[in-house]
Amino acid sequence: MVMSALEWVAEERIARAVAAGELSGLPGEGRPLELDDDRLVPVEQRAALRVLKNSGHVPEEVRLLKALREAEREAADAEGEARLAAQRRLLSLRVRLEAAGVPCGSGTAWAEYEPRIRARLGRQSG
Repeated sequence: MVMSALEWVAEERIARAVAAGELSGLPGEGRPLELDDDRLVPVEQRAALRVLKNSGHVPEEVRLLKALREAEREAADAEGEARLAAQRRLLSLRVRLEAAGVPCGSGTAWAEYEPRIRARLGRQSG
């Protein structure tokens, strides 16, 4: 494996610090680091996303998914008119999420319509 000069210097300094015991007893020692997995985020958007994340802002899809889970709990616990209102809210949230391209569990439009679509396509191709 070919290392750049900067990688080599960093590895050397780490090796010296380990040998001197400077890295022993640090918080989190022996546990894996929790790294942000931003491999799927375009390079030019990573810094902006990190700033938003560190300031407590979340993407709209995450906010909608959280609201969906809350509405699911409300619908399960409610009765009568409250249950109907919660189910309408659930439907609205699912439509918004699916419009944003986010599948939202077994209630997705594809899950609902897939058997009918497959049946119709099967009849047409046969």
